[in-house]
Amino acid sequence: MPAQPPVREPEEEMEAGKESQLPEANGELEQVRENERGGEETMEESMEERESDLDESEEEEEDEEEEEESSEMDDEDCERRRGECLDEMLDLEKQFHELKEKLFRERLNQVKVKLDEVLTGKAGEYREPLAALQNSMQIRTQVAGVYRELCLQVIRHRHECELQGAKQHLESEQSLLFDAMKTELLEKIRRLEEDRQNMDLTSEWSDEMRGKRCKRKNLLDRSERKKKVALVSGPFIVYMLRDIDILEDWTAIKKVKIKVSILFLKFWTSKVHHYSHSQLHVSSSFAYFDLSN
Repeated sequence: MPAQPPVREPEEEMEAGKESQLPEANGELEQVRENERGGEETMEESMEERESDLDESEEEEEDEEEEEESSEMDDEDCERRRGECLDEMLDLEKQFHELKEKLFRERLNQVKVKLDEVLTGKAGEYREPLAALQNSMQIRTQVAGVYRELCLQVIRHRHECELQGAKQHLESEQSLLFDAMKTELLEKIRRLEEDRQNMDLTSEWSDEMRGKRCKRKNLLDRSERKKKVALVSGPFIVYMLRDIDILEDWTAIKKVKIKVSILFLKFWTSKVHHYSHSQLHVSSSFAYFDLSN
């Protein structure tokens, strides 16, 4: 409760009125009065403090009583409300579990239905990605086919280039070999022709010289036969060939050798030419067979 101001007694008011009405006689009287006033004021203040303390103690007692009553009421309400909350919580937990089970069963049924649709190929979520995958598979298959054809074409071109290179190398080597053998044989023929011409010249010269020598030898033989007689003792064979006979025999042998060598060269050149043509035909046939395969 609010503190009330202290109530002054009527006697004090009357004294104060009298004192205010009376004139001051001297300084001592005033001092005494002041002391009395100070004592009165201190008494009044102590009285007021006591009254305020009493009021406060009363208010505190009232508040404590009210708090005790309210605490008793609050405990009962709390217990009652706690029980209600527990019941509601159990109810809610039960409903939550039921809803959870129901939702689980529904989701399980939905998943089973969706799985059946996927297995049968009726699900839209499955058919659209499947169509995209099939489309990409077809595109990649076409690309792989084109790449395979290009690779095969490159391999064929390489094979043809290698065959053509081998064929050209064979032809060049054959032509070089043929030219080398031809030049060698032509050189031999040229030398043989020169030898033959030289032999013809020597044979003509020998024929001219032979006539002169024959005449001289005939004269010398006749004179020697008359002068000397050949003495032969023991088993000796004496060949009395003349120089002209030896030269004739030598020229005949050389001519035969030249003819034989010319025939041999002609035969050899014909064989080489025939062999080169046959080899070229065989290599071309093999190349054609490889290309056709």
